[in-house]
Amino acid sequence: MAVNIGGLISVIFFYLAILLAGLWAAWYGRKGRKNDPRKGQPVSSDKGQHGKMKTTDEEVDAMLAGRNIGWIIGSFTMTATWVGGGFINGTAEAIYDKQHGLVWTIAPWGYSLSLFIGGLCFAKIMRSRSYVTMLDPLQEKFGKRMGGLLYLPALVGETFWSAAILAALGSTITVILDIPNNYSVVISACIVVLYTLFGGLYSVAYTDVIQLVCMFIGLWICVPFALNNSHVQSIEVTWPEWRGELSWDRLGIWIDTALLLMFGGIPWQVYFQRVLSSRSVGRAVGLSFSGGIGCLVMAIPAVLLGAVARSVHDWTEVGYPARQPSDLNQAKLILPLVLQHLCPSMVSWVGLGAVSAAVMSSADSSILSASSMFTRNVYKQVLRPSAPQDELALVLKTSVLCVGTLATLIALSVDSVFALWVLCSDIVYVILFPNFVCCLFISSSNAYGSAAGFIVGLLLRVLGGEVSMGIPPLLHYPYFDSETGIQYFPFRTLSMTACFLTILSVSGLFNLLFQTFGVSQKFDLFKVYQESADEENEGSKQASLAHISEESI
Repeated sequence: MAVNIGGLISVIFFYLAILLAGLWAAWYGRKGRKNDPRKGQPVSSDKGQHGKMKTTDEEVDAMLAGRNIGWIIGSFTMTATWVGGGFINGTAEAIYDKQHGLVWTIAPWGYSLSLFIGGLCFAKIMRSRSYVTMLDPLQEKFGKRMGGLLYLPALVGETFWSAAILAALGSTITVILDIPNNYSVVISACIVVLYTLFGGLYSVAYTDVIQLVCMFIGLWICVPFALNNSHVQSIEVTWPEWRGELSWDRLGIWIDTALLLMFGGIPWQVYFQRVLSSRSVGRAVGLSFSGGIGCLVMAIPAVLLGAVARSVHDWTEVGYPARQPSDLNQAKLILPLVLQHLCPSMVSWVGLGAVSAAVMSSADSSILSASSMFTRNVYKQVLRPSAPQDELALVLKTSVLCVGTLATLIALSVDSVFALWVLCSDIVYVILFPNFVCCLFISSSNAYGSAAGFIVGLLLRVLGGEVSMGIPPLLHYPYFDSETGIQYFPFRTLSMTACFLTILSVSGLFNLLFQTFGVSQKFDLFKVYQESADEENEGSKQASLAHISEESI
């Protein structure tokens, strides 16, 4: 197949549009704060168990766009939290796949509900305390080192999500340029990393607007042409084929996947980046709700195009070299293949260009999120507390390169965008979600419980294996299928619950030992109770000084 010149021109056009929008947003952001008298002044987040975390305006500007995101831009960028390349390509792939279908396309409504739950339960408390990253409350509650350790599951989640985006972008470029998928993933990664290095959330937010507009218009232009292609059966007739089935023996997997997407979709920096950048608490909650609605709306064209792909019984009739893309292990290319083979050339050019540009734009926020957490919560808080702002800026850029490289390697080794997409929330759901809930809502939890929960949750999850990643299961849960290696029991939810209960029980045990039985504080390795005593003494001292001052007056 020759290079699609029209598609290539379209991709270049949309890439330039995204890049110019990002550069303009970065310039606009710098111009807006150039003469800001607060520049460089420290801004403290609310006081937690381990004291205040100092924040400069440079950090807030780079990571949160100066907390100046309004309703319109905010609604677009909140929807773009999940709607990107992995979202649309993964949805279309799931609908097309015989083993999934609509019944198993859980991610669109699962992530939508996660935004609603996040808005109801988490957005208000996070924004009202003026945190900068999702790890700030974890470090305040469990200490800097334990908070730094909890960066690992956050890094895994953000990196897997970035890998899913790169894999989707590589799939689109493969169709357009007719080059091996590995090459297209590497090329796409280079573009994404270079673009991300240009700036912070200003660029991310403004390019999200173009991303969603391009994606929405581009896909809906293609939908009627694909539906009316003469080689496509009516999707009403083929409904039983792309509907999918849910048998009783797989119900546990379905429930497990739904819960991990709903609750595992909450503790993500890519989400709280938007929440914390909002101008007010009420707006942060409202934007979460608008993002949830946007997820459902943006999934509709991807579902229809996946159904169209399932309704073509012989792809050789439209110029494809096999009866089905799945025969050549190209199911993850299904969306760009539909645009390429089932739409007129001019229409497919618009669709392919818009989709590829949208995917590129959605990659920067995920990479920026992982890099921001490392720079602030690991490097600044743990490794180099006295690091100057210029050094932190260099660390942020270096982190972008490292996260982008790691995501590229993962994208090259996984066959299914959908599997990678679901796996994104897996480790976050099992380890980070219970720690996040305990941190914000359970005052008795402490670093000892967090560390024990981390170990228990990780152990149970890893021992359960992961077929899509080639990890064999070492622990066979109930209803395990030895022939396929599939765990039919909802072991992810079991692992998450075990992590949560471990945090509560171990925290309670150490509270009993140190606070009730009076165990010496020299055995307090995490310095939980030493710092609590110091804070009480400091509070008493300040109260005494205030009382003396009042008497003097």
